[in-house]
Amino acid sequence: MVDLTVIIPNYNGQHFLEGCLESLKKQNHPLDVIIVDNASQDDSVPYIQQNYPEFTLIENKKNLGFAAAVNQGIKRSSTEYIFLLNNDVELEADCIKHLLKCMQEDETIFAVSSRMIQFHDHEKMDDAGDEYTILGWTRRVGYGKHPSQYDKKREVFSACAGAALYRKSILDEIGYFDENFFVYMEDVDISYRARIQGYKCIYCPQAVVYHVGSGTSGSQYNEFKIVLAARNNIYVPYKNMPWPQLVLNSVFLVMGFFIKYLFFLQKGYGHIYLKGLREGINSLNRIEKVDYFPENFQNYWKIEWQLIRNTFKFIFF
Repeated sequence: MVDLTVIIPNYNGQHFLEGCLESLKKQNHPLDVIIVDNASQDDSVPYIQQNYPEFTLIENKKNLGFAAAVNQGIKRSSTEYIFLLNNDVELEADCIKHLLKCMQEDETIFAVSSRMIQFHDHEKMDDAGDEYTILGWTRRVGYGKHPSQYDKKREVFSACAGAALYRKSILDEIGYFDENFFVYMEDVDISYRARIQGYKCIYCPQAVVYHVGSGTSGSQYNEFKIVLAARNNIYVPYKNMPWPQLVLNSVFLVMGFFIKYLFFLQKGYGHIYLKGLREGINSLNRIEKVDYFPENFQNYWKIEWQLIRNTFKFIFF
């Protein structure tokens, strides 16, 4: 019986699909695959239809974004586990088996993050789980460092949705990905919501994948990416922090946004970053805040401590 569905959002990624999909076919665990195409202008759709007819293909008439695409896949699935996968990722043959093993060790685990290694340089990490800070920054743990430094399982704030396993029952409980984010930070948001309910995310070093990076956005820094990331950095704390916590952290968040502005100003993108912040502030009316329940008070303080601890780790390590 199949207990896992792989969901792959795709936008003009035909040149990545063979490597990604063939690596799925080599997995030593049965799985269903759903590919959600966001109105690609390349030959992605006919390529999938001709070469992978055994996979389910959802064709959108316009680009709905990452969050909406994966939600379509989640709603279509009926399995216990959901594995989200970017189209520019290739998996080692036992990756999914190890992810499931980590997940099944503890029923409070919401998501499991894989060991993401840079596709073009296997001596460098791409991501060993994501950490969120009191400054409103997200840190890709291990980026650019040697993979041997990240060979131990540990708890992380968020699993990178580029190659992460989720427990569908918890997704049904806390809600799916927020489609207002479109792309970027939606995985941090959903992990934050899970943490409020007392769940956790785990990094699994045995589950190895190779990630090209910026396969859809095209580059590390561009206007599309900077604007949406800045906007969504406004959304995450506003949505998930109750008002007292938001006021408590406001000084640090403003400080973090200002430092990021100086960083992008130096690279010639300062005005673009400010555009994203303004867009975030001006569109908060469409973001629904997470309801506060007194029984989750202890979880909020655990999150606050983790944000502080992650900030010190970010600065000093």
